[in-house]
Amino acid sequence: MFGLSLVTIAIWSGYFTLLCAALMLLGLVSKWGIRFRLVGITGFMSVLTGGLFALGLGLHDRPQIPGAVKFVRVFDSGASQVVIVVPPTITETQLDATLRQAAVDLYSTGRLSQGDATMTIRARAVLHPEPGVSQPVYLGQIKPSLASPTDQPIVELDREQLARLPQPSA
Repeated sequence: MFGLSLVTIAIWSGYFTLLCAALMLLGLVSKWGIRFRLVGITGFMSVLTGGLFALGLGLHDRPQIPGAVKFVRVFDSGASQVVIVVPPTITETQLDATLRQAAVDLYSTGRLSQGDATMTIRARAVLHPEPGVSQPVYLGQIKPSLASPTDQPIVELDREQLARLPQPSA
């Protein structure tokens, strides 16, 4: 869109809406024949401007952390506790990157209203020591700040549990 954000477009749309409102008032006072059409145009532009502004606030690209692998969210309290599942073949560097990616992907200002200033995202893998038996293994966690998304989160990896994972064959 030529480098323009939706918020910028909404601002310019707001200016045009104010122009339409001024023309509408002038048309109503002067009793122009198109005065009721101007009322409709102004109302439409108001709704359009509000929608553009709301979309501009809600739609944004999240950065991609290099080295992160796909994860599945299996528990989310909606506030400060989240559990994700990662593949059992994950390496230590991939786990660090994946936890950081989860912190970026799951960040929401709405979580702050639930009380805690930090969110805890725990990563686990599921091991199968024998057929028919599944064992969850918690590999690490990250604690990003909900108050400021730019703060550096605390990443804790459990190297003892990481050593239990099957090693990828070369």
